Amino acid sequence: MLGLIQRVSSASVVIDHETVGEIDQGILLLLGVQKHDVMGSADKLLRKVLNYRMFSDPEGKMNLSLSDINGGLLIVSQFTLAADTKKGLRPSFSSAAPPEQAENLYNHFVSHASHQHLKVQNGRFGADMQVCLVNDGPVTFMLES
Repeated sequence: MLGLIQRVSSASVVIDHETVGEIDQGILLLLGVQKHDVMGSADKLLRKVLNYRMFSDPEGKMNLSLSDINGGLLIVSQFTLAADTKKGLRPSFSSAAPPEQAENLYNHFVSHASHQHLKVQNGRFGADMQVCLVNDGPVTFMLES
């Protein structure tokens, strides 16, 4: 499972002119599911996302996690993260999970995140979404489970 996390001062997801998810300070997570991913992959990545130290402590060092600052988590499914871009000029999606598997794991991830963290919002799997964010730093990391 792949997670592109971005430290944000705000982020939102809009579908058909309606805001379906919105956070202030926290993490925007773009979540990609690959064929070999299982529930354990989702649980491992969630632990990383909630505990990854990417927020500044009083001395300005990245020592605080999302859980430490009680920030928001906005989860957006991102099929294209699973693309293989090594050859040619067109991405291959052969490593991406089939839609049913990906949706089940995405829903599992969102459900578990909501049970483990108070401020969780999400987009809608498979929807055409407009994602708006103010990247704080910018600070962006690619996590894998």
